[in-house]
Amino acid sequence: MGYKPKAPAVMASPNVIPMADIMLVLLIIFMVVTPMLQKGVSVDMAKANNAQDMQDADKDDAIIVAVTRDGHMYLGSTQVNLDEITTKVKDLLANRLDKTVFVRSDQRAKYGEVVKAVDEVRSAGVDKIGLLTEKNRSKSGAPAAPPPPGAD
Repeated sequence: MGYKPKAPAVMASPNVIPMADIMLVLLIIFMVVTPMLQKGVSVDMAKANNAQDMQDADKDDAIIVAVTRDGHMYLGSTQVNLDEITTKVKDLLANRLDKTVFVRSDQRAKYGEVVKAVDEVRSAGVDKIGLLTEKNRSKSGAPAAPPPPGAD
C-alpha cells in the first residue's frame, strides 16, 4: 500500500490579518499627510507676542486673502489679481451674516502690497478684517531674571 498524501481541509474563512496591516499603514499615512493639507497658500507670517486667537480663521468656509513675499495675491488657494479681489470677496460674502475676511501676509512682503490688499478687501463691504500672525513660541517676552543672591 502506497502512502497517499491527504489534501488539507479547505479554509472557509478569509485571512483578515494582512488586510488589517494594510489598513493600519493607510491610517498612519493619512494621519501624517492630513496636517500638511493646509488651506490656502502657505506664507511665513509675521510673529507677534500679543497675538489674539482667531478661531474663525480655521473654519472651512473662512475667507482668507494671502499676500506672498513676491507680491502675488491669493484668495484661498487660487491666485487673483489686485483688481479682482473686491468683486470676488463681494461674491463670497453675498449670503453671509458674518462679514469677516482674514489677511495673511508673508513677513517679507512689501507693506504697500499688504495695504493695497486690505484696501481692496475693505471696499468689498467687509465688517471686520483679521490680520493673521503667528504667536511667538517663548512663554514670556522678557528673559527670566536671575535669582537674588542668597536665595539658596
